Amino acid sequence: MSEQWDFQIRAKLSDAAAALARANLGAPTLEPLAEIISRHKATLVSQYDAFANYVAEAEQQGQQDFPLYKWTKVTIEDPEKKAKYLKVFTLYVEGEEVYAKDKADALEADLKALVGGGLVEQVNKYDTNPANNPQPPAHLVG
Repeated sequence: MSEQWDFQIRAKLSDAAAALARANLGAPTLEPLAEIISRHKATLVSQYDAFANYVAEAEQQGQQDFPLYKWTKVTIEDPEKKAKYLKVFTLYVEGEEVYAKDKADALEADLKALVGGGLVEQVNKYDTNPANNPQPPAHLVG
């Protein structure tokens, strides 16, 4: 019996596009990317900003309710990882972090058309199957 997994699309942007996307997605330079995002009813979320917000919320509300706090904090404080995650963006579709395969496939195809054009460097599709997703080191959980 096969299970139905949901999917998520992430895009790695060029340095310039990433900095601009974090500040102003409406910038004319980003128009091809913004058009795809709009067509798919998606939003672009910086991985670094999402991680930093998670850490800030955990520190404000109490880390006991945030099992990935330690791992996430270590990640954003590592200069190499910070540089990486400043360029990686998750695409939410219709407000959802994960979505059906057909939506992911369509979004992925449109974004891949931008790879190599100076905005998008790479596009990845991830599924929700736990076997395909890395787990944090045990000493950084809890």
